[in-house]
Amino acid sequence: MHLDHLPDSARPGDGPVDLPAVRDVSRAISAAHLFIYLAPESAQEAAELGVTDRGPAYLAFRSAAMGAVPWQVTLAAFYNFSPRAVQAMAGVWDTAPPARWQAARFRAAGRAMRRVNAHLTDDHLAEARSLVDPVIAGADYAGKVLAAANASVPLPHDPLVALWQQITVVREWRGDAHLIVLADNGLGPCDCLVLHTATGHLPTSLARTTRQWDDEEWAAATARLVARGWLDSNAVVTDTGRAARERIEVETDQHCAALWEPIGNAGARRFASLIAPIANAFTAGGHRLT
Repeated sequence: MHLDHLPDSARPGDGPVDLPAVRDVSRAISAAHLFIYLAPESAQEAAELGVTDRGPAYLAFRSAAMGAVPWQVTLAAFYNFSPRAVQAMAGVWDTAPPARWQAARFRAAGRAMRRVNAHLTDDHLAEARSLVDPVIAGADYAGKVLAAANASVPLPHDPLVALWQQITVVREWRGDAHLIVLADNGLGPCDCLVLHTATGHLPTSLARTTRQWDDEEWAAATARLVARGWLDSNAVVTDTGRAARERIEVETDQHCAALWEPIGNAGARRFASLIAPIANAFTAGGHRLT
């Protein structure tokens, strides 16, 4: 069930969804989606399309659902990347159109999941789809650019990859909501990344390499966070900063609570358990998922 076939009303759940359930399902979704950025299959598929640089390949794969948009649109949707990082993708649609990038992404996902034996039974696949499909069909996509784009992509015939794409939709929905919360809290693209690394959620070296903020920009963002009391003079996160970061996560959960109302607490937690084997298979195989 996709955006072209929205029902008049979503299937009712079991009442308001509590924030711990939202956080649990969000973590499970992120874990089940994340492998696509690290799996060698993605690099192989990108190379087949003529792009061997990991940065532009990442940007092309993730933004392909939006179509052949200029790099500036991808920059707006991705938020915490520097303009110079995203500008590197200029020309990727000349090497291959977005539809080919999307098809290659699906191939990479299917190949990677089967390589690590991320197995879900037919019954579990069907049950997972029965839970996530009404969530996606009933979602409010206002301001949710990447989620809406992914929800408009025709699902592949492979049932496992089709489920993964539905996981991608709800993953991007939370990401889009998170950007709204960041903006509401006055955290710009570089500022939010500096805070994220300071709280230990992302290695600074990885953030600097992939997002490509220069020393001056990074220092200016750090100074703004010090002025807010979120970092100390040594750029170490303060208790106030940790509290602020958690508040932002809670506010994002609050945005997402309505998303899961069609299936309620029980449905959200059941969906989390059904998709857990995907991340577990990569972890069991010794593959890094952070």
